[in-house]
Formats: sequence, structure tokens, C-alpha cells
Amino acid sequence: MLYAWRLGGLGLRAAALWPGRAGLGGLGAGIRAREVSTSWSSVGAAFNVKPQGRRLDLFGERRGLFGVPELSAPEGFQIAQENALRKADLLVERVCSLPPGPQTVLIFDELSDSLCRVADLILVRHQTLVRGLPGLTELTFSAYLPFSDEERKAVRGEVMYPGSPSQLNTNVELYQSLQKLLADKKLVDSLDPETRRVAELFMFDFEISGIHLDEEKRKRAVDLNVKILDLSNTFLMGTNFPNKIEKHLLPEHIHRNFVVTGSHVIIDGLHAEAPDDLVREAAYKIFLYPNVGQLKCLEELLSNRDLLAKLVGYSTYSHRALQGTIAKNPETVMQFLEKLSDRLSERTIKDFEMIRGMKMKLNPQNSELMPWDPPYYSGVIRAERYNIEPSLYCPFFSLGACMEGLNILFTKLLGITLYAEQPAKGEVWCEDVRKLAVVHESEGLLGYIYCDFFQRADKPHQDCHFTIRGGRLKEDGEYQLPVVVLMLNLPHSSRNSPTLLTPGMMENLFHEMGHAMHSMLGRTRYQHVTGTRCPTDFAEVPSILMEYFANDYRVVTQFARHYQTGQSLPKNMVSRLCESKKVCAAADMQLQVFYATLDQIYHGKHPLRTSTTDILRETQEKFYGLPYVPNTAWQLRFSHLVGYGAKYYSYLMSRAVASMVWKECFQQDPFNRVSCLPTGRQGSAIAGRCSHTAGAGSPCSWCKVCFRSALLLMTLSVPLFPTWIRTLKLSSWILSDGSTLALLNQGRVDMNFVVNATAVNTCFGFQYSLL
Repeated sequence: MLYAWRLGGLGLRAAALWPGRAGLGGLGAGIRAREVSTSWSSVGAAFNVKPQGRRLDLFGERRGLFGVPELSAPEGFQIAQENALRKADLLVERVCSLPPGPQTVLIFDELSDSLCRVADLILVRHQTLVRGLPGLTELTFSAYLPFSDEERKAVRGEVMYPGSPSQLNTNVELYQSLQKLLADKKLVDSLDPETRRVAELFMFDFEISGIHLDEEKRKRAVDLNVKILDLSNTFLMGTNFPNKIEKHLLPEHIHRNFVVTGSHVIIDGLHAEAPDDLVREAAYKIFLYPNVGQLKCLEELLSNRDLLAKLVGYSTYSHRALQGTIAKNPETVMQFLEKLSDRLSERTIKDFEMIRGMKMKLNPQNSELMPWDPPYYSGVIRAERYNIEPSLYCPFFSLGACMEGLNILFTKLLGITLYAEQPAKGEVWCEDVRKLAVVHESEGLLGYIYCDFFQRADKPHQDCHFTIRGGRLKEDGEYQLPVVVLMLNLPHSSRNSPTLLTPGMMENLFHEMGHAMHSMLGRTRYQHVTGTRCPTDFAEVPSILMEYFANDYRVVTQFARHYQTGQSLPKNMVSRLCESKKVCAAADMQLQVFYATLDQIYHGKHPLRTSTTDILRETQEKFYGLPYVPNTAWQLRFSHLVGYGAKYYSYLMSRAVASMVWKECFQQDPFNRVSCLPTGRQGSAIAGRCSHTAGAGSPCSWCKVCFRSALLLMTLSVPLFPTWIRTLKLSSWILSDGSTLALLNQGRVDMNFVVNATAVNTCFGFQYSLL
């Protein structure tokens, strides 16, 4: 899952830490390796041992969280904010005093980056639990909040300047400096495509923030943004809040499946995999029982989003949110979802019949199929048909082995190696957070990934990636390296074994690492469009593409070895696992269509014609097929309404594109670097751009990276396509002459083709190589 926070340049020095350079010589010192038969590279070993505490450093200076000196103590957040505000004021004054030109865009991007450095840090500070003050050694991301792009921009551009004339997205003088540039056709024509596109994106930010409004309405827009931010926070916290019930109201024999405190049973989730039907039913009805406060919060959030959209000139919040995406507007999204639902319906019915048959077999007294049944019974069907008991696979998927597998893949495909680096004192918020240096074979250090992989109290249950610092070319010619965090919820290692992953955990690790590599490889001149800062409905493409690699035997066999015996995972076990994923795939996808449709309706025309719960009931029956359960309100647990408001469909659309890329470029050979090499006119154009992006004289190795090309495709309106994009003969979706982006920008997307690609290529034709 991608959370597009923007924490800007944090002042970390780009120390080169790979073999042959200072910094890695003592890697692993002070850590006792567990005795296993297999041997790992540095990254594999780092994840297959428990950290035994930091190196003894009685006199060393605290480096600060993420290497930011100010963040060695809680008060440092305030200091960092004040420094950023002073710099922002100077940049605003500078850009407003200069004549319009390319420098205008550079200053805008530096201004954005300066505020990104601390705006989200303030949000992180607000959402974290700090133990043992005044230090930050045990600072944990206890309730990470995935704000939407609009809400994040509100914090960066407005909340940081409450009541100040320096409010950015509503600063008229600042807006006029950019307007002068874009109004001068001769100047615009002189700009390179990337600079011109970034200037247009900054202007778009101004326009959706209501810059065209009078002063009173602009203030109203700021107030709405602040209120939406607060409501988002409250709603998200409520999505994970447990419900409780007096224990005498539940049969005593199921109490052991839940937490019991005093006279109450605590229900903290759906327990979807529980084999007892009664446990799943109780969990579903109790966990989803409507909470009046949460219901009011959701209604206010949707209402205020609608008010903001109308205030700045959009008919609905969905129209505002979808500007700049592939789909462009909610009408296209609904067309996509309705066509996909129609295409899936027959196969979904067959899936439900198969699931109902399994329930009747195991529970003939109560064979009616209910919403809490599909996850469990589809798992039973998979296990019965293919013998994919997770315990059989886990010994082959130690965390260290999986990280080594990623390392092997990236080295062969992209020329990139991951190295574990010892964090400095105070740099990480928990001792089991690992720090990875991402190193390219010719470009050197690309950036850092902080891996917060393990379960702990008060940590969010969601697996996600978020940006701490975006990459950009600074005025002195040095490239600001990206920094990201990957957050998972994996079990800790035990006394007798390292952390062992289920196949699902392994696949999810690959997915999230796809986001991280997108951030590392999306090396652009401007941080405003770097890495995953591309249209939301394209941002999941690299991560979903990584799932294909995770399910290819040729890739898996490189790393899946038994942690005790060293035996490789048998090929037939990989084959069974891959085949099992086709079971009930239509029903699974139909559920996603239901979620995406519900999201569109909630963010559509307001006032809503009826309650959010009534809309849920109607939409579930129409787009999913299983009956609504009275006195439940699943929408109150739909956390994606915060970070993916009006954009939940993005997962489905990204999956279609990823499927195309895999089949055309990597199905024959998953380690094929040629598929990442641009050729011909477009290749030369990209190479030219890379020299601008990476600095004079820098080799354009970025041309080899498919993620980089994906970024260019979706963020820049120029026909630049690497081989794997240009050669796809896929109707009007991808055109071999490189005019696809213009087609998309004009809104002329062949949705029938996209639906077919989603339903057929992904759901029912998901092909795994050499099986």
C-alpha cells in the first residue's frame, strides 16, 4: 500500500556505504548470527538475526531521528518547523521578486521541498508515541496517518502558516509569479518538457486550492482543509478501535478466540480465517456494529470534502480528486467499474456456488453463504485442492531469505544491491528497525530504506510505504537522495528460528518493496514529481508488478531455501501455490469492485440521497451479491476512505497495466535487463533527459529502469517510452508511436480494453512462467 506523504530533504549526508568504501567494514559487529546451514549476503544476514543492542557508544553524539540533528529531542520538531518557515519566507520573497523563467520553477520546487521536510514530520510527531522522554530512542509510529494528497498539501501549504500572509496555495502574489510564467507563450516554449510540466502541476495545486476566489472564500477553503484533516485523523483512528460485548451474551466456548477482560469480550477484528462459523459471525456482527461517533465523523468528512470541492469550482469531491489521474473523471471510473462488474458477474456466481458447496459440505446445518464466509472457505478450497498449508511453506521463506531474493532480483534486473547499514545513535525509533543503503553498480548510492518490519504494541496493522525525503537536483549540482520507510507487521524471530513468512507475507513484502524501489529509481530534477509522486491510479503498477516476480518459480528458486536444511523449495510446491491463487479470484475482484464503487458514490453528488449505511447495503447487493447484514456498518472500518478518497479504484486499474508489462516484457525471462533498456528515438530522448536530471556527465543508467520509465509516462506530457512500453501493441491503451499520454490527457481511453485487461489478463489469465 502506498501512502504519499512528503517529508522533504532532511539533511542526511550521502555517504557512500558499499564494499570498498568506508562504512561497511564493521557491518554486523555486535550481532550474533544464528546457526543455520545457509549463508546470506549482508542484507540476508541482517534480517535473520535479532539485534543485540546498538554498539557501545558512551560518548557519541545523538544523530537524531532519520539523521536530522534537531530531532534528537522532542523539542526539535518545533525547531525544524521554525527553520523551515524562515527559509520558506525567504524563498517566497525571492520568487516574487525575480522575472519569470526556469528559475521560477526551481524555487517553487525548493519551497515545496523545504516545507515537505517538516510538514509531515509534524504530523508524524503528532501521531507518535514517545516513551522515555526527553530521548526519542523508542519513538514508534503508533498511529501512522495516510493523508490524501489534498490533505497533505493543506498541511504543507496552509496549516503551517495559520493566519499568515505566507500561506502558499492561497498566496496571490506567489500565484501571480507562476501565472506570469505560464502566460508567456515564448517563455513556456523555451522550457524543457519536465520543467513545463512541473510548472503546470504547481498551477494545478493553486487552482484546486481556490486561488481564484476572493479573500473570504480563500480563508474558508483553508478552514475546510484544516477541518478535513482533523476529521480524517479521527476517522482513521476509529477504523481500528475494538468493540466489546458482555461475555454472557456470547457462547462460552468461543470466548477463547477473543480477548476477555473482566466481564467483557473484546473484538478487535473480523477473524476472517477462524474455522468456527460462529466465531466469524460473532466477530463480523460485533466488530462492524455501528458506532454513533464514527458514523457522524464519516458523514462530516464526506460533507466537508464536498463543500471544499464546490467552493473551488468542482461539482463533486470526486471530480476534484481525479484531476490529473489516468481516469480523469468519476464518469470514466464508474464506466470502468460497471463494465468490469458485468464482465465478472458470471464467474463470480460460479465462485460463490463453489464456496457455498464447501460450506454445505462442512456445515450442512447452516449452508447459507454470508459475507463472513468467503475468506475462510475459499482458503479451505485452495488447501484441499492444492495442499498449500502455510506451515509447509514458511520454513522456506525466512525473512533473511526473502530479502536476499529481492537483492538477487534487483542486482540481476537493475544492477542494484541492498546493503544493511548500522543506524547511528538516535537515528531510528525502535531497535529492530533496519536501515538499507540502495546502491547502483555504476551510479553509486541511490538512497535509503528504513525497514520497520516487526509487530509491536500500538503499531498500526497496515503494511505501507511512505516517503521521508524525495529526490531532487539541488542548485549546487548535488542530487538529494530519497529516503523512505517500509512498514510491515511480521512476527519476531523465536529462540529456535528466524522470522518465517507465509507465502502471502512474502508476496506483500515484494509488493511494498516495489514502492520503495519506485521511490529510489524515480530520479527526477524536481522532487514534486519524484518516485511515487505520480497519478494514484498508476502508483501501484511497480508494486503489483513485483507480485508477478514473487510468484515466478525462476525467481523464487533463487532464494527459497529451508532455514535449517538448506533445501530449495520444490518446484511443484511453487506451482501449486500459484495455481491456488486462481481459486475464487473473480469473487475476490468483485469485492474490490464493490469497495471502489462505494468510494465513488460516497464522494459523488451531495447531499447523499440516503444514509451511508443504506448506500452500503444497496451497493453491496448490486456489486457484490452477498446479503447485507442488519446492524452492521462496514464503511466505518474502511480506512482507505482517508488516503484513497475517490481513488480506491486505482488498485484495479494499476493491476491491468502491471499485467500488460509482465506479459510483454518479463514472462519469458524475469531477469531480462533488455526489457528495461530504451531504444531508438525515445531511448535517445530519455538519455538526454537523464543527463539533465542526474547532473552533467552522469551516466544515464536510469534509462535501464522500468520504474523510472513508468514515472515519466505518467507524470510528464512528452512521448518518452522505453522498450517495454513502446512495443506493447495494446489497442488505444499503449500506442507504439508514443502518443498514449496525449490520448490519456484528452480522456479518450478505451475502457473496454482496460476492463478486458483487468478481468482476463489479471484475474483469469494470471500466467506464471515455467509451471
